[in-house]
Amino acid sequence: MPVAAIVVAWVPLVLGLDSISGRGGQLLLGLLSWVLLAVLLRREDPLTRVSVLIVVAYATLIEYTFSAFLGTYTYRLPGVPAFVPPGHGLVYLAALCLGRSRAFRAKPRALVIGASVAVAAYALWGLLLSPRLDVLGALWAACLLWFLWRGRAPLVYVGAFLVVTYLEILGTSIGTWTWGTHDPVLHWIAIGNPPSGAAGGYGFFDAAALALAPWVLTLLRRVRSAPPEPALELELTEAA
Repeated sequence: MPVAAIVVAWVPLVLGLDSISGRGGQLLLGLLSWVLLAVLLRREDPLTRVSVLIVVAYATLIEYTFSAFLGTYTYRLPGVPAFVPPGHGLVYLAALCLGRSRAFRAKPRALVIGASVAVAAYALWGLLLSPRLDVLGALWAACLLWFLWRGRAPLVYVGAFLVVTYLEILGTSIGTWTWGTHDPVLHWIAIGNPPSGAAGGYGFFDAAALALAPWVLTLLRRVRSAPPEPALELELTEAA
């Protein structure tokens, strides 16, 4: 689990430095996060690399849609910080490495049950005891429960629950980002800061990567192994 430990240590370092940085500092943190992600991926197999890149692409689209455009949550400075896209890749890689670790594989059922109880309790706290009513967290918690019990890689979702919950609590507590009180479209769904079941939202990133990565990798290999098109032969005819 060294990769997960590195990511867990990297998160507070980046968020702490961001709290005293301007745009230039965010760009540097983004560059360093990309470098770290590239270094960690060097030892991974092609399927893992492709799945991480799918998460980065998908999560970046979500970030610019729901943060920069809709304002569901907002960062300390306007826009999406440069370290966020590679950060999503790091978070997914950490969850993936936890899910396939020997420690996790030794007691899979106990971990799934434990994560289920924890996210359900957290969601109930958000609905009944939190200073801010958290309906979105409960909805996402239900999604996470579905991923934990019906998803193709339950232990990856256990890892995602641990890493994402840690990330969200830390990020919102120091003001790196702040969630709005209600959804920005209908204003019907109350949102906690952070939503209790945020890992359920991240679960869609993980599900997309796990489902699409084999197909994308196969497509890339076919493209690379395809023979080049033969050069068109020009037929020269003699003028009669």
